[in-house]
Amino acid sequence: MRAYGTATGRRWPAVLTGVIAATAVAVTAASTAPVARAAGAARAASAVADGSAAAGREQAVVRALERTAHPLRSTEPGGRTADLRALGSMLGDAKVVGLGEATHGSHEFFTMKERVFRYLVEERGFTAFALEMSWSAGLRIDEYVQGGPGDPRRVAREALGGSPWEREEFVSLIGWMREHNRRHPGHRVHFVGDDLGAPKLGDAVFERVLESVRENRPEVLPRLTELYRGLRPFDDVFAYLRKPVAEREANAARAQEALDLVAGHRAADGDAYAWTVQHARNIAQTFAFATVDLTDPASVTAAERLRDQAMADNVLWWHRHTGHKMLLSAHNGHVGYRSTHPDMYPRTQGAVLRERLGRDYAAVGFAFAGGSFLTKDASLGGDWKPVTVPPAAPGTNEHTLDRVGHRDFYLDLRTAPAPARAWLDRARPVYDAGSTFTPDPPPTLALGRAYDILIHLHRVRAADDL
Repeated sequence: MRAYGTATGRRWPAVLTGVIAATAVAVTAASTAPVARAAGAARAASAVADGSAAAGREQAVVRALERTAHPLRSTEPGGRTADLRALGSMLGDAKVVGLGEATHGSHEFFTMKERVFRYLVEERGFTAFALEMSWSAGLRIDEYVQGGPGDPRRVAREALGGSPWEREEFVSLIGWMREHNRRHPGHRVHFVGDDLGAPKLGDAVFERVLESVRENRPEVLPRLTELYRGLRPFDDVFAYLRKPVAEREANAARAQEALDLVAGHRAADGDAYAWTVQHARNIAQTFAFATVDLTDPASVTAAERLRDQAMADNVLWWHRHTGHKMLLSAHNGHVGYRSTHPDMYPRTQGAVLRERLGRDYAAVGFAFAGGSFLTKDASLGGDWKPVTVPPAAPGTNEHTLDRVGHRDFYLDLRTAPAPARAWLDRARPVYDAGSTFTPDPPPTLALGRAYDILIHLHRVRAADDL
């Protein structure tokens, strides 16, 4: 009403101003009520139309996805593999296949990995399974897979202890790999740890380097022994990260000097010494990563970038040194080309592998529409515990995927029909859990930009404890 009073040039008393205002509102309301009702009805009709259009678009996407989806008979290993033949065709001549997991610690993700690996070994000539676990843990498991002492459960506890992969599902995989080698000595398979030596590097990898140098370059052994003395063993990364950053940086410099010493004296430039250099490289990678300052987000991002680069380098080294075709098992965010947390993971292992291998690398992601998995609390302390999430809500990637007429299925994202392709290229909320799970706000991902192939499961459950 100040505008009204100003326009007439009068200053109305406050009470009168209120009366005029009330009268004006009443008159306006009476005169505009039919218009308002008409506008409201129009808005409601428009909302219904928009909702119908959105539902129609989603239905078109679902139909397009159904045209390209291939149903899965099972996620359990063993039995017939006819339902995986289309997957084999999608992978083509890829030499390294990244197979992700939307969570750490879901039974179906783990068993499906064994199932796919068996198929790739038996039908496609693959010979190595690489896991997002330390290089030294991989060496221990591979020793058993090649016929070494122990039993698969004990080996899993020793090598995978404290990780989400210390589960019955990986005991099954390790046991199958050893049995395969017993039955097929001319087509042996290997287990690879492609990650840094965290959470534990152990002492055995230091001994491997020292023993080789003792045999091949004994004159540099004293200096190498001195360099490694203050670094070994490395059994608890969380305790180590409590040391001052300056001390950790000095240790990283010692580990790098040790690598330079080993790599710079390649008198025995054969296969055995190449392995020695690679062992020393992983030690140096681990201590470089462990210089991270957890109070500095930029330092955390740099450390994670270093880690994904190191994992890719380790896979590439193994593939090129041995000629093995490899299945690479890791979280979706490490095998794919994009992460749900780009600020922390600006360049993924999968992106490096695609750049270096081209079409010889293929990324396969996992999605699920609800169920349980294992996770830790925000401090990363304590045990892995089950978390259950409800069925995916409308607007999420998984809600639409779950409307496809198969319980579990896979599809080639690169050849999806146009309506599906446009949908796949847009970022939406997605179920994604690494070591921790923070549902609010939900992470987002454009599936078609992150993977070549996607496996969608209706429900998952937590993996089985040993």
